[in-house]
Amino acid sequence: MADLIREAPLGQIIRYISGDKLLLYQDEEPDFQFPKGYAYPETVKDVGTASSTPQVEEKSEDYDDQLRPRLTRTSTATRPAAFFTAEHVLEAQLVMSLERTKSAVILPVKTGDGTVLVDWYTTDDPDNPQNWSPWKKHFVALLICLYTFVVYCGSAIYTPSVPYIVERFGVSTIAASLGLSLYVLAYGIGPLIFAPMSEIPALGRNVPYMITFAFFVILSVPTAIVDNFGGLLVLRFLQGFFGSPCLANGGASMQDMYSLLKLPYALTFWVSAAYCGPALGPLISGFAVPAENWRWSLWEIVWMSGPVFLLFFICLPETSASNILLRRAQRLRRLTGNQNLKSQSEIDQASITVSKIVVEALLKPWEISIKDPAVAFTHIYTSIIYGIYYSYFEVFPVVYIDIYKMNLGEMGLIFLVVLVACIVAATIYASYLWFYLEPDIMKRGLRAQKHRLVPALAAVFGPTIGLFLFGWTSRESVHWIAPTIGILIYAGSAFIILQCIFVYLPLTYPMYAASLFAANDFCRSAFATGSILFARPMYLNLGIGKGISLLGGLSVLGIIGMYILYFFGANLRARSKFAMS
Repeated sequence: MADLIREAPLGQIIRYISGDKLLLYQDEEPDFQFPKGYAYPETVKDVGTASSTPQVEEKSEDYDDQLRPRLTRTSTATRPAAFFTAEHVLEAQLVMSLERTKSAVILPVKTGDGTVLVDWYTTDDPDNPQNWSPWKKHFVALLICLYTFVVYCGSAIYTPSVPYIVERFGVSTIAASLGLSLYVLAYGIGPLIFAPMSEIPALGRNVPYMITFAFFVILSVPTAIVDNFGGLLVLRFLQGFFGSPCLANGGASMQDMYSLLKLPYALTFWVSAAYCGPALGPLISGFAVPAENWRWSLWEIVWMSGPVFLLFFICLPETSASNILLRRAQRLRRLTGNQNLKSQSEIDQASITVSKIVVEALLKPWEISIKDPAVAFTHIYTSIIYGIYYSYFEVFPVVYIDIYKMNLGEMGLIFLVVLVACIVAATIYASYLWFYLEPDIMKRGLRAQKHRLVPALAAVFGPTIGLFLFGWTSRESVHWIAPTIGILIYAGSAFIILQCIFVYLPLTYPMYAASLFAANDFCRSAFATGSILFARPMYLNLGIGKGISLLGGLSVLGIIGMYILYFFGANLRARSKFAMS
């Protein structure tokens, strides 16, 4: 528990106030023995360049024994990401995960200019997030999932308040829906800024998390008490913007902690939190808003986010290896007096400029998307799925309140079907990982990334089937369970598709994974914003059946595109202008 608190914001404050005398790191303990190269720089292996592979020796009780190199490893601290293809990245991660089961001393690398690169002390170094105990990883993952759920839930929890806002401020239903659509748009814009920020070694994951989450909690209070419509919309936009780091960096935090084989499981739980959050929002506020007032849904955001923020402040450790090693290098310079001790991230950070961050964050993902049709398809298809998902918040009142005469609370209960669909789909996907993908990797090695799309080849038919079932059974003469089954089919199959694409997408260009996710997030959120605004007029003018059929037709294009992506995706990437450049 002490190491959780030490790395969390509270622990760092305690260390600062105490002059680094409390909550000590392992290398600050009086009986700690520095590996060769840190306390005795003359024994460092001189390899000439910072990108060389550090040597690893078998750990012994006496560090003065003869060096016995056993292994080599690709260090996260010393190997530039652009050096690898997707297959190299995966292979290196798999080898590293196996090495972590052995305890061997890692000898630091000395560069040509005399710099000693600070790395993990051993292959099983407890400060390395990949080496944390399972309970610690799961606890941190749970915190991030809670954070993600609160932010996503904060979008649609507003929906039951819409008719009361229409009455209170005298605006149209479409105008009142801006409180939802602007929130969604804002958390699509945020990742373009916060994703690259978290990759800056001096900031790490926690600084963007804590600062923005603090603003999210603080702004939730005036959002709940504001008494003019314009102010409400501005505050809702700012809420979504400052809540977006969970969407931008949550997956990166999971990747920091979990090995290649276990990461898909962690991402499944994280995506589940994001997927179920909007669906459970109307349920949480559906009974409270009619009983109290329209502000009640906004106060519930405060009550949910406040306790999660306190947990973050008390016990959310830093997961970025670059940030951890940078602070280790700073400690070692103070402890040993050797000013040549530096982390690779410090060296890399010296070359980071504002213009480079802007290019990586705002230009690079769009360049890739335009020049690579395979990546462009993933953006378009996930946007359609996401937009249809958010259109349900507009069509559900028309179907379940106007047609089936339910009240707001009862309509909120319908959203439980998304939770059921998520549980079923997550179980199916996890079973695929456990019974097929893991054994296949262990037996045959890592194959082309298109194999991550195998579950999606079956699931891709689900959205179309579910949409047509929902659209053409939503009538008084048909029991409400029939369209609800359509929602179940759509939500479950869409979850599997998104999960496959989210695993597939970063493997296209690993060095630009964060930028690709940011672009995908923005596309999804932008289309969802539009769907919230056009869905209700479309359903009222065309009717439920014809309106849903239009969206179902779009999903048919996704079936064709998914099979093209599976069979010809590699050829499309090879021919893309970006890959050739």
